[in-house]
Amino acid sequence: MGAEPARKRRRTARALRDCALGAAGLLLAGCASMPDHGEIRPVEASQGVDSQVRVFGVPPDDNASPQEIVDGFLEAMTSDDPHLQTARKYLTKDAAEKWNPGVAVTVLSSGLLRSSVQGEKDPAAPRFKIAGKMLATVDERSAYQPETGDERYEEFLQLTQEGEGEAKRWRIATPPSGLVLSESDFQRIYRPVNKYYFAGSTLVADPVYVRQRSDPDSRMDPTTQTVASLLQGPSKWLGPVVTSSFPTGTELSEGTKSLSIDGQNTLRVPLSKQVDYSREPLCRRMATQLLYTVKDLTGSRVDRVDLLRSDGTTLCEVAEADAATIANRPPSPVHQYYVDEENRLQRLTLDPNREEQDPPTPAPGPLAQTPAFKVGSAAVAYDEKRAAVVSEDGHGLYVVNLTTAGAMPPALLTVKGGKPNGLTTPSWDAAGDLWVADTDPQNAALWRLPGGAGEAERVEVSGLNGGRITGLKASPDGAQIALLVQKDGRKSLYTGRIERPDGKGDDSAVSVRELRPAAPQLADVTAMSWAPRGRLLVVGRESGGVVQARYLLADGSMVGAGLPGATGLVAVAASEDEKKPVVAESLEDGIVWLPPGAQWRTAVAGGRTPVYPG
Repeated sequence: MGAEPARKRRRTARALRDCALGAAGLLLAGCASMPDHGEIRPVEASQGVDSQVRVFGVPPDDNASPQEIVDGFLEAMTSDDPHLQTARKYLTKDAAEKWNPGVAVTVLSSGLLRSSVQGEKDPAAPRFKIAGKMLATVDERSAYQPETGDERYEEFLQLTQEGEGEAKRWRIATPPSGLVLSESDFQRIYRPVNKYYFAGSTLVADPVYVRQRSDPDSRMDPTTQTVASLLQGPSKWLGPVVTSSFPTGTELSEGTKSLSIDGQNTLRVPLSKQVDYSREPLCRRMATQLLYTVKDLTGSRVDRVDLLRSDGTTLCEVAEADAATIANRPPSPVHQYYVDEENRLQRLTLDPNREEQDPPTPAPGPLAQTPAFKVGSAAVAYDEKRAAVVSEDGHGLYVVNLTTAGAMPPALLTVKGGKPNGLTTPSWDAAGDLWVADTDPQNAALWRLPGGAGEAERVEVSGLNGGRITGLKASPDGAQIALLVQKDGRKSLYTGRIERPDGKGDDSAVSVRELRPAAPQLADVTAMSWAPRGRLLVVGRESGGVVQARYLLADGSMVGAGLPGATGLVAVAASEDEKKPVVAESLEDGIVWLPPGAQWRTAVAGGRTPVYPG
């Protein structure tokens, strides 16, 4: 039997005992343990652990080898213990005091590979390399940034011995600069949530990640973490186009670790002295940002937010109905629209609460009075008073009135190319501007028509890198635009920031900046639409997979829920109003729709390019 098996049995028993104490005897599989052998080996901490399992690291044994110290530390980084105290026990005293794991998170597509770089030649100074394929990083503002290439993570851990005589212990002197987690551990430990800021007068979602439970560094619960992140300011990506109503330097009152919602569904938020003398309109905008942020995190439990001054008195309060007005979100659509088999624009009124639906009717106005005009695709303004239509041959863009009769107006934009390389389906933004792209490889360009009228202006797009825009959709908040970009025979989805030089007298300089991948998990994207809470509904396929429709977070961070039975879809439309059904084009069934909690139904046999206003 010997000493080595006995030592392993003692360490295993200790691991189970510590886990039982830390998790009240439940879910022992979530506890970390330390492998004994191997020079080059994967370290996949708590692989497959359920998101509700609490994981506690195992402190190092007194006689732990350098390999055990490294493996134990990597696993302890995934624990839920306060201030990551167990992970710090693997570090030297100086390193433990200086280590700041909250500065950033590196997310790997799989576990770390740990290999000994130095040790046999110089046992007094063992050194290990930890490496893996990078999936993403999460910065100090909690914003997620996916890696699009084959970026490798690589860092070196230097070990040294602390103590004297028999009390000497191996410890890590150079820990990673932040947390390093596998994708499975990241999804177990963190959760996505939207912070909200203003772009002009409209509220915009800014996706970030907070810990599922109390943050080890700040000791804040998830709601408090999210509010603290909101006060810190927008993400670097969205920051250039949004503003926060909170005065610079605003924080939660000192010592605030938990924010609770009372029996009247009211959240009371104590703030620092920077807000003490804020005027009522500004305070109400602050409260609106808070209400939407916390509501996104907790569901529908928050009906009102009260902001408190530094002395605890009430600064202002905002109820949900008032916040909806201040947020200036697009109105709930009345109709859905599509192009029928005779190339006419039709509108539907699909009501999930009714068994029988009304038949489609022609869109009113000049289009109904000009049957000779053939519609290729269309977009309807949020107020449903105007429609932008592209001719069936893809050459011309027209804007028609849906409230009055009259002759068909002249084209506002004409291009040289035609089908299949003509104009894309257009899109309206919240500011009333109209967007469309020319897909002709010889003249590819993104165009914007200010106010949906007048001369079209070419928009500079940074980050295309030789790609060609083949589809687009402006976000309901007007701060972003989703672009389908074709390059090397593949269509990928990106989101870009719409930068408007307000107040500089040069409105034509509107540009789209800093494209970021919105669906890096998909090998090819067919269609997309903006969906509630800043998400995207995307039709596409993973490498080697079948075409599916799924909700994605706009920062490209996570694949959300898929739509049931969504094979064969080539176009999709969703509304900012979550009560409205998804509408899609099916190759087999024509225009179909998905009522909330139900199965797909056929709305119209035949037809194409369904859209909601926007």
